[in-house]
Order: sequence, then C-alpha cells, then structure tokens
Amino acid sequence: MKIALGADHGGYRLKEYIKSFLQERNVDVVDLGCADTTAVDYPTYACKVADQVSEGRVDQGILICTTGIGMSITANRFARVRAALCTTPEMAVKARSHNDANILALGGSVVSRETATDILDAWLKSDFNNVDRHGRRIRQIKQCALSQVDPIALYDTDPEIHAVLRLEKRRESESLNLIASENYASRAIREAQGSVLTDKYAEGYPGKRWYNGCTNVDRAEQLAIDRARDLFAADHANVQPHCGSAANMAVYFSQLKPGDTILAMSLDHGGHLTHGHPANFSGRLFKIVPYGVQRESERIDYDDLARLAEEHRPRLIVAGASAYPRIIDFPRLREIADAVQALLMVDMAHIAGLIAGGCHPNPMPDSDFVTSTTHKTLRGPRSGLVLCRDKYAGDIDRQIFPGLQGGPMMHVIAAKAVCFLEAKQIGFQDYAQQIVRNAQALAFTLSSRNIRIVSGGTDNHLLLADLSPLRVTGKKAAEALDRAGITVNKNMIPFDTRSPMVTSGIRLGTPALTTRGMKEPEMEKIGEWIADIVRQPDRDKTIDAVAEKARALAAEFPLP
Repeated sequence: MKIALGADHGGYRLKEYIKSFLQERNVDVVDLGCADTTAVDYPTYACKVADQVSEGRVDQGILICTTGIGMSITANRFARVRAALCTTPEMAVKARSHNDANILALGGSVVSRETATDILDAWLKSDFNNVDRHGRRIRQIKQCALSQVDPIALYDTDPEIHAVLRLEKRRESESLNLIASENYASRAIREAQGSVLTDKYAEGYPGKRWYNGCTNVDRAEQLAIDRARDLFAADHANVQPHCGSAANMAVYFSQLKPGDTILAMSLDHGGHLTHGHPANFSGRLFKIVPYGVQRESERIDYDDLARLAEEHRPRLIVAGASAYPRIIDFPRLREIADAVQALLMVDMAHIAGLIAGGCHPNPMPDSDFVTSTTHKTLRGPRSGLVLCRDKYAGDIDRQIFPGLQGGPMMHVIAAKAVCFLEAKQIGFQDYAQQIVRNAQALAFTLSSRNIRIVSGGTDNHLLLADLSPLRVTGKKAAEALDRAGITVNKNMIPFDTRSPMVTSGIRLGTPALTTRGMKEPEMEKIGEWIADIVRQPDRDKTIDAVAEKARALAAEFPLP
C-alpha cells in the first residue's frame, strides 16, 4: 500500500510519529511535508495529498493539522476524494467500511499518539463493505458531486457570467427540452472541452505542426481521428472543423468552383441553410437546384430527384436534412449520382448518433464525403467532422487547414475523442434505440389527439407537427409551450404557406430527454401536455397547470 502523508505545523510532530509507525508496517509512505514546526498554511499540504489521491498516484492519504478540520474541508474539494475526520477507532472503521473514505484526517491537538495508533490500526484493517446500501450511498455522493459542481474561479473573476451559467443550468434542469438539434454532453466531455488543451496552438496535423510542444495534442487528435474512422467505417477523418457549416464548406471548396451546380434538399422541405439557402455562402457561391418531398407522402421524391439530376447534371448531390423524419435511401442516391457522374455528400449532422447506434443506415459506403456535427444525437461537443474516401483525404485536409481555418481547437478535439469513445459503448446503442422509440411514442400520442404528423410518423429522432388544421402558427405554439417549460422550435412544413418566421408547424426531437433517462411513458405524458397547449395557446390556466407538471417531471430526471 502507498499512502501520502501531509501536515501543517500544528500536525508536524504527529506526522513524524505516524510516518515511523507506517514504515515499520512496510507501508510505502510519500511524505509531502511540512518539514518542521515553522508556521505554514494547511491548504498547501492538504492539496498536495488530495491531488495524489484524486489522480490515483497513491492508494490513500493521511492529513494532520491542529484539529483536522481544515485539512478535511480542503481535501474534500477534490474529485474522487472522501476525507474523514476521525477521533476514535470506531469512527475510522465506519469511515472505511461505510463511506469508502480514502483520506484520514487527524487533529494533532485532539488525539494522543496512543489514540492515533489505535485509529490507524482500525483504519488499515478495515475495507469498504460494498453491500447494497453502502454502494448505493457512495453512488449518491458521486452523483451529488457531479450535479453540484460549481465554477469557483469564474465566480471570483466574473460573477455576472457565473450567474448566467447558474441560471442556464436551472432553466435546463427545470424544463423539458425537445429541440431536435440539442442534447446534453457528459461531464467527461465537458471536462475535456474545458481543459488545459484550450491553451495550445497546433496549426497543422499530428506529426506535421507549425508549432512545437504538440506531442500531447497530437495524441489527442490522433485518438479522435482513429475513433471517428472506426465508429463510422470511414477511410479518412478530419476532426478539425469548428462546426458543421465549416465541414460542408470544406467539401464544397475542395471539389467545386464558384458557379458549379449542387443538387440539394430544399430548406422548406427539411434541408439545411448550408445546402443552398440564398442568404448562405452555399447559395451565394454555387448554383443550387433544390429537390424535395412528394406532396402526398411527404417523403423524398427520388424519381423527381433523378429527373433533376439528369436535367441539370450537378457536380455534387447533397443529402441529409435538419427536419426530415424518415430513413434516407443512400444506395438510391448513389445510383442517381453515378448516373450523372456526380459526387455524393451526405450531411448526417442530425442522425450521426443514430448511425453510430445502429438505428439508421450508414451513408459512408455509398458516399464520397460525409459531414457531421458532433453534438445533436451524437451527444458530443458542439463542433464538426468530415469523413471521406482515401482519394479525397488530401483535398479535405488542405482545404480545412490552411484553406478555411488556422489553429484547431484542441480542447474541443479532445472532447470529440471522448464523444466517439462513448458512442462505441454498448449503452450508446441502447440509448440510440430509445431515442427512436421515444420519438415514435411522442408522434403516436400527438396523432391520437388529432394533431397531424408530417409524413405520418417518424423513423428517427424528430417529428414535425402540422398545426395548420388548428389554425395555430408554429411561432405561437412554440411560445406557449416555452411558457409551460417545454422547449420546441417553430418549423416550416413541406409546402408551407406561412413565412419561415411564423411557420405552420413545430419540430420536436427526443435526444435530450432520452439522455435524461425518459422513456415511452414520459413521452406519452408530454405528448398529452403539448396537445393541450397547442389547442389553446392563449389559455393561461392550461399553461400554468402544464408548467407545474413539467417541472415535477424534470425533477425526476436530473441532468447528466
């Protein structure tokens, strides 16, 4: 066993006695100070020992100050540390067996050497008794630490921004998020994204950087690359794009010249701004030919898409959408692209997590390029990704750097690596399947309340509700739902007659609530509440009643 030992001036003499006591019992002791009885600050030594325990460099720690109180308070600020102040052997036994304590705090003026010896004997002979109740309570302690973590340095530096963060956390905790493009990243991802890697410039690629000192960030980026390739069965991955728009831009600029023709899904039928909206760079620089869905089925009209491809001979066909609830037929798109000698790019930003979880066909085998964001259903940091065939790897890499971006955000790339690792776990497959089941349960509930669902249902994580039969706009419904603590967004439906700022529909998605652990029964409740509100968006009594129930439900499913 390896134990780190630390004390201030008030605990120095007892520390020296304990060190000899432990060494006589063949314990490997790491003495972190102090060196004599000269007055020192106890947090210095508490932090040294707690850091060693937190990082797993020692098995346990012992801290001593005059009373032991200050040492235990300081040590318990560290992750994975459970410091216990003990004054009797019985307390030491309970601290180890019931609480899995890994740091013993003692008071130099509180316990005698004889009592300290008895406490140490009891401490060293005791182990954690991981029965149901003790194990459950330790898990609760860990969960409490995760949920209550607070940015202390931010509070000291900028209390106004700190207040914004606290308010946003409260909003997220107390509301039900049905924004299809939003999710909750794990704490591991947030820790990576908020890490020291934010300080490092690393222009270039692993092994080929403009700056020195990139050994560690090279490793992080290579892990992200390898994991992305493995996750999506891709020849090549570039993990540097700052966002999905940059990923799409990299593909366009690497293969097209201004004025070239792109065949892409129309925004008002479910496409994305970067697929050719006139106000976006894609629509300003390239000739966009839009395709859409059939009026009757509200599903992609592949026959018309093939006709448009034959007529316009595009250089690139773009698939993928931000508001399309059905499986996309990638092999059919490949056939259409080959028939006119076009490249095929799939923007899988919304469905990447479903693809990783086996709930949607993988576009990679049929595509020349696949782009994505890394949040949404993939549940990672807000960023971008490009996958491609080997023959295009150099084009993509040169276009992203130095073509579009300078220094990559290494802290975000590290968070992507964590995201890709999480998506390889068996539990992620269960999560992806539950997203789809939840979306289908929500669609069924709304439909049973005579709210029309575009295309009759959903195969993925989102659904569109057509509110025009109710004579309610998407804007009005979204605002009313927001007041009730249910967050959605207004959204155009195919062949919408209202403006994009008003719309006839709302878009609903289940990734975020699924992350919180909700399943079909919760979706049925939420669907009923949504139906009540969109039918009477001006009825304050209904909104207030739903708001109370929504807060209660949210409290049952804490944020990760």
